[in-house]
Amino acid sequence: MKTKVLLNPYSNRWNSQKRWTEAETALRAAGVDFDLSISEHADHLVELAADSVKQGFTTLIVAGGDGSIGEVINGAAQGWDEKSPFPITLGVIPLGTANDLCDNIGIPRDLSAAAQMIAKGKTRGLDLGKCNERYFLNNSAAGLEPYVTTKQEKIKWISGVPRYLVAAVQAIMDGPSWNARLDWDGGSYEGALSLVSVGNGPRTGGIFYMTPHADPFDGKLTFVYGYRSTRMGMFQVLPNAMKPGKGNMVEMEGIHEFHCTRLKIHLDTPSPAHTDGEVFDAWLTDFDYKIFPSAVQMLIVDKK
Repeated sequence: MKTKVLLNPYSNRWNSQKRWTEAETALRAAGVDFDLSISEHADHLVELAADSVKQGFTTLIVAGGDGSIGEVINGAAQGWDEKSPFPITLGVIPLGTANDLCDNIGIPRDLSAAAQMIAKGKTRGLDLGKCNERYFLNNSAAGLEPYVTTKQEKIKWISGVPRYLVAAVQAIMDGPSWNARLDWDGGSYEGALSLVSVGNGPRTGGIFYMTPHADPFDGKLTFVYGYRSTRMGMFQVLPNAMKPGKGNMVEMEGIHEFHCTRLKIHLDTPSPAHTDGEVFDAWLTDFDYKIFPSAVQMLIVDKK
């Protein structure tokens, strides 16, 4: 396979750059022959991925985190007609902060083990989500969740997963809410809204199981929406959002989880939005979600 490694040195606050020598050694030791390109600025991975496809690379390896994966997927999808097979096979060397996608689909955090998984060349088709014109592999959201992301991007005094928790507390204290109309293949909702999270995988932000029953291989999007009228009500939800199984927030009053293939959202006032942790440039009122089952061949061990 003609392989390109795309490194985001900024992932995990420059820790990705610090660990690149270790990652490169692991890939070489596993027998992976590759060409390297390094991101130099915001959204550069999108350009690098698009150029790699044009140059004939059929396998792209992301050395970075969830946001890096999202950029590479969107770059590789440029020119894709959504009917033909997706143009590349994707592998990941997990160098990010949360590494949610890797944990959700079984890519080991140990760099040697991740490199050996890539070297085996075995793939499994992973569902690909789309929000408006942006693709995502792990999750997307409107409302409170991306509002939290806007908070955590401004936090400089703490790093790692705890930064997401501090940002969540700050966001809940602001108490944002919207009036919404949701339509999906199977139902609809109209009313007040605090959050709506659309998951291909169950976990996001390193610790939050916003769509706990999402399966990235089932051909469906899983979405959760809910409303709590007070800050205290939202703080009651927070610890349950960190439970992967029994006791998760979807079991609480006012929080609902559904599976679908299409979802449309209209908000009365604009909300921040994100795909795979990358916030849209503008706040939005309208969202159109769909899923492409098994679209992206991932270099992982198939545990079916």
